[in-house]
This record gives sequence, structure tokens and C-alpha cells, in this order.
Amino acid sequence: MTEAPELPLQMRRARFDPTDELSRARDSEGVTRVMTPFGIPAYLVSRYEDVREVFSDAGRFSNARRPSTLPDVPRFTEEEQAELRAGQMLAYDPPDHTRLRRMLTPEFTVRRMRRLEPRIVEIVDDALDELARTGAPADLVADFALPVPSLVICELLGVPYADRTEFQHRTSRLLDVSLPIEERMALQRESREYMAGLVARARATPGEDMLGMLVREHGDDLTSSELAGIASLLLLAGHETTSNMLGLGTLALLRHPDQLAMVRDDPDRVEPAVEELLRWLSIVHSGMPRTTTTEVEIAGHTIPEGEQVILALPAANRDPALVERPEELDITRGAPRHVAFGHGVHHCLGAPLARMEMRIAFPALLRRFPDLALAVPYEDVGFRAYHVVYGLHTLPVTW
Repeated sequence: MTEAPELPLQMRRARFDPTDELSRARDSEGVTRVMTPFGIPAYLVSRYEDVREVFSDAGRFSNARRPSTLPDVPRFTEEEQAELRAGQMLAYDPPDHTRLRRMLTPEFTVRRMRRLEPRIVEIVDDALDELARTGAPADLVADFALPVPSLVICELLGVPYADRTEFQHRTSRLLDVSLPIEERMALQRESREYMAGLVARARATPGEDMLGMLVREHGDDLTSSELAGIASLLLLAGHETTSNMLGLGTLALLRHPDQLAMVRDDPDRVEPAVEELLRWLSIVHSGMPRTTTTEVEIAGHTIPEGEQVILALPAANRDPALVERPEELDITRGAPRHVAFGHGVHHCLGAPLARMEMRIAFPALLRRFPDLALAVPYEDVGFRAYHVVYGLHTLPVTW
């Protein structure tokens, strides 16, 4: 059996918390030399204000540029790289990024998301009805946290929900850094081939979903590869992030019963609770690496041109510069300036949708099952340590 690789510093957690080593890196140097899972040397930026600075400056910290040092591993051909990069907004800088994002922004406004609210309420209630019907114990990840956002994003995009098991399994393995890079490359090819088939179908018969809208309104401006890239990113982000927030967030509330009661019983507490959970959990460890386009200085450290920069979001969101008592979960404060959704031009496009799903799902779950409790000892709950998006493998619960 192959031994799992050592976790990169930015991914190291002690269950809910960044490790002491990661916190020390923030509180001492602020910038630390690390090695990425792909064997690229990088600079890890971990203080809140410095992380915001990197997020804010796409000119000096590029998402599109590749670092000077590349790993000696099997790579895609130039043609494959261009194909896989097409439409992937996180791999673009302005103005290319701006062109794509402008087409999508109208679909993710708060006003547009509110139109989806009745359907999301229905999806949540249906999932809770099924939980109640099958009875306790249950796995809250498989039976609630994953299916709810998966169905929402499938309906929004126009992806057949019947394909969910296939794409969820593929995505989960694609984001697992413990797997060999060759296997993850193969999964990336499979994912793109699947989405290319959906794009071809949408071009032939555009539906009322987002993929159909993009074909009708921007089909002449977007290549099929770009459409596949956009849809792949939205599908991955739309179910992986929110589902892990719902699972991990529920466990966090179960560990803080007084705060769970506030979320369950007081509607005014729900939105601040969502923001604090986003800050405290920081399920995205680092987001996309950046590459310096010139020599820069961060936290007193000089970083040469062409170097990769990685952001430690869990450390930044636990920085005392952001909130007082950052290690404590306190849903009453809201933490509105957190960087869990990023910042700047790449701020998460789907943030309004994710917030709404959590705002609906958390109180609905806790009201339906007021006696919700862990069905196993807390120490036996398995955290997804090697995944790019942090979360839980399972969450056994009873009521």
C-alpha cells in the first residue's frame, strides 16, 4: 500500500483548527517557504491583511502565469493544456477573466438567487422528509449535506441529477492530493469529456438552465471548450464547497450546543452564524496559487518574479487582526470581512447562492430534528485531511 504524502503546511489541520505550526508561521514570519503537492517551491502567505493584498492585486500576483520552476512529472500536452484551461476563470487574469465573468455575473446576483429560494426550500424539505422516513441513525453527509447542493447546482446548470454519483466520485478523487498525479490527470480528462458532451447537447437543444442561457445569449462568443470549462468549474464549486460547509458546520454546531440553539430558534442569528462558520471553518485551504509578475515585498519578505505564492486561508481567517478571540466560534459577531470566499476580482461568484443554501438548510435541519446528536464519539468522526476542500468523510447522526 502506497504511503500518503506529507500534507502541505497550508492544508494541515487539527480537526477544526489550523495546526499550531501553521498558526506560528502566521504569527512569526508571515511568509514561509513551502513545497506544493506538485513539487513546486512556493511562498506561503498567512496573515489576513497580506492575504487580502495578494487577492486584490491581479497585476503583481497572476492566476494565469506559470511559475519559473515546474515539477518533473507527466504533464498534459500543450494542446491538452489549452483545452483544459479554456473557460476556467480561476486560471485567467483580467481582461480574459473579466470577459467570462461579465457573462455569468447577472446569473448570480442576490436578486436572481432569491428567485431560486422557493425551490431550494423545497429541495431541503424533501431531503429532510427522506431522512425522517428512513430514520436514525443516518450519515448526514451522504443523506443531506451532499444531495442538497448537488441537486441545486444540477438544476441551475442543466446537469442530469442522475449522473450525480459518477461526477461526485470523480470530483472527490480529483481533489484528493494523496492520489498519484497521473490518476488525477486522467480524472481531469474524464471530467472535461463528460462536460463536453453536455455542452454539445445544450448547443443542439438549449434548455432554460444556465448552460442553455449561455448558449442562447453568448453561444457565438464562447467556444464549446470555454462553455465546458465554465460549467465544470461551477459544477465542482457548486456542490463540493457548500456540501462540506453543511457537514462540517453541523458538526461545529453540535460541539457548541448553545450556539446551535440560537441558529435553530432565532432567525436573526442565522445570517451572522453562516458568516462566522465560513470564517472559522475556512474549508478552502488556499484557493488557486498565484505567480509573481515582478519582485514584490510581503510582510517584510522579498519574493522574486516568477515565484508561486500560496495563501493560507484558515490562518488568515484566524488572525487576531481580523477578529478578537479568533480561535473561538462565536456566531453572534458575523465576521463580515473574512476571506473564505476570497477577495478582489476572483471573489467567489457563487457566494450568494452558497450563503442562501446554508441560511435555509442549517435552521431547517435543526428545527426538524431538535434532538440531533452524534451517533459515534466525536473522536471517531473522520475529517478529509487530503482534500483540496476540507470536510468530513461521513457524519453519523441520530435523533
